[in-house]
Amino acid sequence: MNDISGSNERSGNGDLTSEGRRKSCWYEEEIEQDLRWCYALNSILHTGASQYQDIALLDTRPFGKALVIDGKLQSAEMDEFIYHESLVHPALLHHPNPKTIFIMGGGEGSTAREILRHKNVDKVVMCDIDEQVVDFCKSYLVANREAFCDTRLHITINDARAELERREECFDVIIGDLADPIEGGPCYQLYTKSFYESTVKPRLNEGGIFVTQAGPAGVFSHTEVFSCIYNTLRQVFKYVVPYSAHIPSYADTWGWVMASDSPFKADTEELDARIKQRIKGENRYLDGKTFASASILSKAVRKSLDKETQVYTEGTARFIYGHGTAHKLNHAHA
Repeated sequence: MNDISGSNERSGNGDLTSEGRRKSCWYEEEIEQDLRWCYALNSILHTGASQYQDIALLDTRPFGKALVIDGKLQSAEMDEFIYHESLVHPALLHHPNPKTIFIMGGGEGSTAREILRHKNVDKVVMCDIDEQVVDFCKSYLVANREAFCDTRLHITINDARAELERREECFDVIIGDLADPIEGGPCYQLYTKSFYESTVKPRLNEGGIFVTQAGPAGVFSHTEVFSCIYNTLRQVFKYVVPYSAHIPSYADTWGWVMASDSPFKADTEELDARIKQRIKGENRYLDGKTFASASILSKAVRKSLDKETQVYTEGTARFIYGHGTAHKLNHAHA
């Protein structure tokens, strides 16, 4: 992360400057070259760095505790359920009987938490390259402590490509909960056609499903990586479904792509029946109608995806823009 600094100087409704303005610590993320998104902070709870990336846990005023990696907000306490329910449940619910799941990334633990709510799941392998991120999240993300202690969860620290190639077993569902493809980051090679074709697909059982987070999917932002990831998966799998949801803390609509060589046959009623049968507890966001809506993209995005020709390779990679910073500002409306 670029310099994270500053301290919390807010008490009650906020300390006032001599000009009568509140003094606040802010987190600022550069979304595009001419667009920045700011969050007022109560405090910076923890910062750290591994050999791969910078890590921070921020206590934001609008979204609660937020995990930030390499200057990009990964998830926030207030709305992370939208992202993680959308990433996990469509694939597991469309599969007739998912028993074994492999998570690429997912060190935060929230993806494992949602998978482990499925009663029929026997084994979850979570493979994250960064042990310090996993340890950090175990220590600080209280909501996922039960998942980290579940005996069905097997955590391995490795590069996901190397781990999948090393293992002889196959999985019913493989989930890409990777960091966004940032130039110079550790993950962009795991969005390529060669990886999907030679590593992911051979590790799926018959009828298996692959799903990945695929970056911003808004009317203007979907051309960053979403359309390219979608088109790349279309070159590898017979059936590919892009879908999206608005996530307030991301300041955008977010996208996922689900792919398989078996058709996705479950309709709204069947998805709801499977939710009731299979999932412990109640989803806060996703049900059959929500997924049906999420998989109907806007006219502008549909037309763009239909016209996308670029295939994601190491030589033609697209990247998410920008990094974030936290710093102190004086602002009249903090």
